[in-house]
Amino acid sequence: MAEKTPHQNVSFASAGGEAHGYLALPASGKGPGVIVIQEWWGLTDHIRDVADRLAAEGFVALAPDLYGGWITHDGKEAGKMMSKLPEEEGARLLAGAVDYLLASDTVTSSTVGAIGFCMGGGFVLALAAQQGERIGAAVPFYGVGQAVPDSYTGVRAFVQGHYGEQDSSYPVEKARAQEEQIRRESGAKVEFFYYDAPHAFHNDENPQGNYRPEEAKLAWERSVSCLKANVK
Repeated sequence: MAEKTPHQNVSFASAGGEAHGYLALPASGKGPGVIVIQEWWGLTDHIRDVADRLAAEGFVALAPDLYGGWITHDGKEAGKMMSKLPEEEGARLLAGAVDYLLASDTVTSSTVGAIGFCMGGGFVLALAAQQGERIGAAVPFYGVGQAVPDSYTGVRAFVQGHYGEQDSSYPVEKARAQEEQIRRESGAKVEFFYYDAPHAFHNDENPQGNYRPEEAKLAWERSVSCLKANVK
């Protein structure tokens, strides 16, 4: 059963309207900007926690709410909610999030990073292709869904992908082909890591029983290092 997220704490202009999300600030109050893009479940506790963990690493982390305030813990319902989010609408909202961070006095970087999971991983790649040099690092975790681009010619970010070798939602063969396509079409620096894990192995809320602590820890450490090195 869908319910309202308790995690909206910021509003920002987007596509001529107003969007909402969760903003986490580092202890210093300032830092490089990073966008955290939700899974198909919505702006859940897990996504809030990812933003908080990035803030603890020194980033200003914004998790835009792509579902207008709704979350779910049911897979069938999540699939329906994802299907009702057109790629164009999500891309416009995320473009507004980029504008918001780059205009904020709390953000010290001239680019932003983007990290996302499942559906959000697809939107990370779409955002990197759309925003070009404004994205310093793009970190998709097992990206799937409506936003996975057909073309990566616009990507200028450092792309670091994290994919499971046991992922039935996005088979590893597709991930390897995507890695090569991004490298070939964009000319950007690309590194993909492959783990002995299924889809959604990073989600410690474990809604589908796929959480793998060791793989998640390694992928997280690599992600933070990538963001720190490339979001300037």
